[in-house]
Amino acid sequence: MPSQEILKEGFRRGSFESRILSGGTEPDPRFTLANERTFLAWIRTSLAMLAGGIAVEAFTTDIFVPEIRKTVAVLLLFLALIIGGGSFFRWLNVERAMRRNAPLPLPMIAPVLAAGGVVVALVFIVFVIMRPA
Repeated sequence: MPSQEILKEGFRRGSFESRILSGGTEPDPRFTLANERTFLAWIRTSLAMLAGGIAVEAFTTDIFVPEIRKTVAVLLLFLALIIGGGSFFRWLNVERAMRRNAPLPLPMIAPVLAAGGVVVALVFIVFVIMRPA
């Protein structure tokens, strides 16, 4: 069947899986599972950012002025969105590279996370400096 990929020992992969992975040979399962663990780590990071954004908006009304609170909350929620979505594409690109025995792609969501963390930290630093004692 052309729509199915033949795996080791006669198993076949479905047409959707074959299309999304787009060819190559099946990598060692340990590498695939390691890639999945990395994906889950990015998802955990995304969930932490989501929880942080919700916590800042919900529990810091008496600490931060509304503009600062909303800015930090939106930045954290936006980071959660980017990291959560980007983690799937990272997983897929790594999986495809392993199947083709190609170099692994650079993690483009890592600089986004770093830059977002810097912006959130800078907003907090400016707030702490400007806050009356």
